[in-house]
Amino acid sequence: MTHKRTIFSSGSKWEPLVGYSRAVKVGPFVSISGTSASGPDGPVGGADAGKQAAEIFSRLGEALRTAGAEVGDVVRTRVYLTDLADFDAVAKEHAALFSEIRPATTFLQISALASPDLLVEVEVDAIIAAEL
Repeated sequence: MTHKRTIFSSGSKWEPLVGYSRAVKVGPFVSISGTSASGPDGPVGGADAGKQAAEIFSRLGEALRTAGAEVGDVVRTRVYLTDLADFDAVAKEHAALFSEIRPATTFLQISALASPDLLVEVEVDAIIAAEL
């Protein structure tokens, strides 16, 4: 069985330059690209990793809905932190959204993100159970 591949764009100038999509849906599977809190005047949430995470999770919810999924369909998250000292603040925001469904999750400290002002980036994978 071959599943249709659908790509979703955020309209970012980077998508065609880098060669990626905001989200990709193949059959019931949805993958959302790494999401940050970047904004035109710096990150939403400023230098507060928890506030950046809250913005990110809001954006991820929107991306999931655009792809026909919902938060309850998420099966995996990957959270990238530039400083593991921000774990508690970011984990609190993660739990606020995912405490009921508890997806498989990985938190990683990395040396940097695309901009030095970004402290957190998150990607998610979902399976739309209604489409199985």
